[in-house]
Amino acid sequence: MRPIRVLVAKPGLDGHDRGAKVIARALRDAGMEVIYTGLRQTPEQIVAAAVQEDVDVVGLSILSGAHNYLFPRVAELMKEQGAGDVLIIGGGVIPDEDIPGLKEAGVSEIFTPGTTTTEMIEFIKGNLKRDI
Repeated sequence: MRPIRVLVAKPGLDGHDRGAKVIARALRDAGMEVIYTGLRQTPEQIVAAAVQEDVDVVGLSILSGAHNYLFPRVAELMKEQGAGDVLIIGGGVIPDEDIPGLKEAGVSEIFTPGTTTTEMIEFIKGNLKRDI
């Protein structure tokens, strides 16, 4: 069986990607295939890459505060593209009170500062919608 494929994306105008790169490396070291889209991606660009790369997981990283728009928009577009079974996770500086709404919008989990890479890896492995 092929490795878990993860797209790591930085939506919006956020210009800080050190955390996304650390996560990408940890996922790669855990045996996953990682595609990193780079900075300043639109939801449309992220979804197009996710569909083209046939990923199992989309990981969104944001520090800009636009998560309440960008994360749900990615989830909505994934469903429109027939990729609603892809696991969507997010991380960054996201207030606790915003997390329930993001989950209702289709984001499976939100990882805030202090989450270990091991926790994230275990969440992915335990929540994929395909056998690993």
